[in-house]
Amino acid sequence: MIKRINDFLAGLPMTAAGGIFLILSFAVSGTDIALPFDPAWISVVICGVPLIYLSVWRIIHLKGISKISSALLISIAMVAAIIIGDLFAAGEVAFIMEIGAILEDMTANRAKKGLKNLLCLTPSRGRRISSGKEEMIEAKQIRPGDILRVLPGEAIPADGVIISGETSVDQSVMTGESLPVDKSAGDEVFCGTINRFGAFDMKAVKTGEDSSLQKLIRMVQDAESKQAPIQRIADKWASFLVPAALLLAVITGLATQDIVRAVTVLVVFCPCALVLATPTAVMAAIGQATKRGVIIKSGEALEKMGKVDTIAFDKTGTLTYGKPVVSDILSFHPNMDAHDLLVLSASAESKSEHPLGRAITAYAREQGIEPPEASAFRMQSGRGICAEISGKKFYCGNETFIRQNNIAIPAEVTEELEKKHAQGKASVIVADGSSCLGLLALSDVLRPQAKSVPNSLSAMGVSTVLLTGDNQRTASYFAGQCGITRVNAGLLPEEKVRCISEMRAQGSRVCMIGDGVNDAPALKTADVGVAMGSMGSDIAVDAADIALMSDDISKIPYLKRLSNATVATIRLSITLSMCINFAAVACSMLGILTPTTGALVHNVGSCLVVLLAARNGSACR
Repeated sequence: MIKRINDFLAGLPMTAAGGIFLILSFAVSGTDIALPFDPAWISVVICGVPLIYLSVWRIIHLKGISKISSALLISIAMVAAIIIGDLFAAGEVAFIMEIGAILEDMTANRAKKGLKNLLCLTPSRGRRISSGKEEMIEAKQIRPGDILRVLPGEAIPADGVIISGETSVDQSVMTGESLPVDKSAGDEVFCGTINRFGAFDMKAVKTGEDSSLQKLIRMVQDAESKQAPIQRIADKWASFLVPAALLLAVITGLATQDIVRAVTVLVVFCPCALVLATPTAVMAAIGQATKRGVIIKSGEALEKMGKVDTIAFDKTGTLTYGKPVVSDILSFHPNMDAHDLLVLSASAESKSEHPLGRAITAYAREQGIEPPEASAFRMQSGRGICAEISGKKFYCGNETFIRQNNIAIPAEVTEELEKKHAQGKASVIVADGSSCLGLLALSDVLRPQAKSVPNSLSAMGVSTVLLTGDNQRTASYFAGQCGITRVNAGLLPEEKVRCISEMRAQGSRVCMIGDGVNDAPALKTADVGVAMGSMGSDIAVDAADIALMSDDISKIPYLKRLSNATVATIRLSITLSMCINFAAVACSMLGILTPTTGALVHNVGSCLVVLLAARNGSACR
């Protein structure tokens, strides 16, 4: 009951009402208007009760020096002002404190839905093969050693090894790879990944809580639990401020034999401007960033971003678009040009559901080509397709598939395949029944801004590193295009987390930028996590502290500049507010200020802090 009343009084509507009554008290104080009671009493009750409740709660529940907070100092000053009858001073310091708390709460709210979305990826059922019979069972009943069958479109219910069948598996949930990975007997598969094409049988190795997906979930939970709540600057100083204020007030009272001066010292010592310094600067910066399509979820994230000295990028969907497109068309047949090869391959792939086949068909249509429909279409999962066009058989696939159909691959084709592979490209060989006709290379596409961002960050003294689940060749190629020299490739989610933890252990302040489910633990482990909000997964966005809604990574240098400016503004505001407080304390001890005029000094300091925050918000455009 008490807590509900406290929460009601501490809310924005009641705090605003307290401010109105405070203004009314000040307005009538210099007139002959007679009121039944001073309106400042209402401000004291509305804003003072939550303050005293917080002070008492911290004294009872917290341990050690943390019992002493800025709320305790302001409560003491408020009570002292009430005792000498200066209700306006009492209401003013309580009101400013409540405004600071509300502003900080508004900037500290963070989304918590990411873990729930991650849990939804956990497969609920699986097909177990027992005594030659197939039965559908709950995923929690699967044990290591069980033989499982996975059909196209189904989620793999456990970590394991394929024992028969061939397929392509979408592993983006684990590695972030943009393309499904071809799998056959002997290859590992992971829980929660999606079987895209062929059916296969597998032997379960890790199940339930031991599976890769559950490990991913636990990493997000652990990283979330390690995130300490933001501690107010004023509370960090409270262990010094409270004893100092009380000591100075006592010395002033004894030396001057004037209790009003002693109370004035307590009032002006209250860190009201200090309380406002952080949230106002952060609010202004967050508002400015929102206009630029950068969603900052907490003031803590903005402050930490200003201290970041290392930024780690995921590749797929972050530096690149994450979708394969045709990049090269090479014909090896004297009577067939690139256009003819494209028409032929698009026609053969017209019924394919494989991402590479669909990308070829889509590219042909973009070129104004409507490929004729093929007949007798046949697909071998993870290897290639065979189709008849105008009564003649054609093959599109990888080297293994082409050789499997007794078609020789010339040295020049092998040489081109090596070149494309070194450039991080996937290749589709096109052949008829007797020879190779040509080669289509497909590649993920680098975002236009990706080449300039690392250079801009380097100019600000920030180093960059690439952390990706893709293979070393592909990662190195794209990193070279961007000017990133530090590359860690072939990483699973826990390995990305380990890399970030190692960088932090070495003293680096790390920001991670990613877009996939597999990036969620790394986003949480880093000092600051930034997600690609438009194309990124909901889980990555929820796990991150900051989201780029337009997927424009050129906003990263802007975000860094804004964060740097915000941290500088906070430091300047704190310095000025402390200078004002110390000057006011000296004036209070000399009798120049009274509790009322001392309270007005708070308004001067608070207004200055707000103006500095507004300047920061408008300066970083």
